[in-house]
Amino acid sequence: MKTFKDLKFETHGLGQGIQTKMVFDNGYGVSIVRTPWSYGNSDGLYELAVLDVDGQLTYDTPITNDVIGYLSEEEVSNTMEQVQKL
Repeated sequence: MKTFKDLKFETHGLGQGIQTKMVFDNGYGVSIVRTPWSYGNSDGLYELAVLDVDGQLTYDTPITNDVIGYLSEEEVSNTMEQVQKL
C-alpha cells in the first residue's frame, strides 16, 4: 500500500503551495494539495481529491462526493488506502 511517505510534492502550478498526484494499480488516483486556498492550509493540513481512471476529479465514489480537506499526513494515508481498495 502506498502512503503519505511515498508522495513527492512539487510547487503548485500557480506558484504557491505544494501539490502531488499519484495513480494506483486499480486506475484510481489522488490529487493532494496544500495551498493558500486549500481547505486546511492555515493549519498545515492537506486537501485531497479522488481521481478517476481518466485522471479527472471524481465525486461519485464511496469515499467522498467532494474534495476532503483538513487532513493530517496520517489521514491522507488512510484515505489513500481506501482509494487503493476501490
